[in-house]
Amino acid sequence: MKISFLIHNVYGIGGTIRTTLHLAAALAEHHDVEIASVLRHRERPRFAVDPRVTLVPLVDIRPDSEDAAHPLLHQPAEVFPVAEKRYRQYSRLTDRRAEAHLRGCRADLIIGTRPGVNVYLARFGPRGPLRIAQKHLTHDAHSKKLRAELARHYRTLDAVVTTTEADAAVDRAKMRLPGVRVLAVPNGVPEPDVAPSDSTAKVIAAAGRLVRGKRFDLLIEAFAQVWAQQPDWRLRIYGTGTEKDRLQQLIDDRGLGERAALMRVRSPIEAEFAKASIVAVAVASDAESFGMTIVEAMRCGVPVVSTDCPLGPAEIIRDGVDGRLVPLGDHKAMADALRGLIADEDVRRRMGQAALAASRRFDPAPIARTYDALCAELDATRRARARQRQQALWRDRLRRIVRRLRR
Repeated sequence: MKISFLIHNVYGIGGTIRTTLHLAAALAEHHDVEIASVLRHRERPRFAVDPRVTLVPLVDIRPDSEDAAHPLLHQPAEVFPVAEKRYRQYSRLTDRRAEAHLRGCRADLIIGTRPGVNVYLARFGPRGPLRIAQKHLTHDAHSKKLRAELARHYRTLDAVVTTTEADAAVDRAKMRLPGVRVLAVPNGVPEPDVAPSDSTAKVIAAAGRLVRGKRFDLLIEAFAQVWAQQPDWRLRIYGTGTEKDRLQQLIDDRGLGERAALMRVRSPIEAEFAKASIVAVAVASDAESFGMTIVEAMRCGVPVVSTDCPLGPAEIIRDGVDGRLVPLGDHKAMADALRGLIADEDVRRRMGQAALAASRRFDPAPIARTYDALCAELDATRRARARQRQQALWRDRLRRIVRRLRR
């Protein structure tokens, strides 16, 4: 089977990129796999790409590329949704290249990986292959306008895959998608090529894009409370982003000096997690439906202290067993959880071992088999799902006629 992924920019940094590369590599064990990257801004991807996976860049935005001078690159996109937060990075050129790629795609399965490119998949994807929209953000993370547009386009696809069952349940309740299979498949994280943490290093690690939604400010505030009682512990935050200067100022204002450090991006991050005894995750809300950082840390035998977002972390962490969950936005609760693990090395070690054992359920191989089974199911139910879609369409038309007659 030939499988094609459509992704925003595989040359960048982010959880969606990592999980796409993990899944592509696992599927490449038995299938012909390609990743079409709508944008390309550098020579090589930052993350390692399995040599069996083919990369297909659609629009090269490097300053010295031919596409950089293309007149359509500077004209606003007409197909990519205006309400999608990446809209300003898209153009009529990306619309055109995505259309050409999808209409000519000879894959048996095409997987979109973010809202805007899922719209491309719905609009331009051929009807022969199976078409699946992946969701890496929760339903309510999008504006009402974008949700309405996505629902309209997702009705034409074969399946919508979320990363948690909680988010799948929200989609089933709030998005009317007759004939579309809505299910949860967690992200895959491979076993790292590093020895697990021994839980002795006096280091708390964190990683991610330095943006407001990740709430590294809350983590710094929590660590300031921890450091006042545990001055020999250190905080290391790995990443880059628009909030870097503000976070550094917060570190300086709290007098943390080098005890809390903003470190450059590390890839793979597991080598740094294995040097820590605790990993902290303090995202702001329920926007993200899966915590890649959580699983990456667990695969290194490190317990994670995470904010308990309504969708996501609680499906990964068993509070008090292999990590800790704390209320959203509560830096005091975060500090208390960190202090509890710092104070008891035996508890840290026991939780780390439990985290390592639990993390094996996120191995990419069984997740790839889940996609194989899903494809078989979708292929076997094509006609039945098409009937469901058609019946729903006729019911909608009938309701509109009745409303008009009543008026």
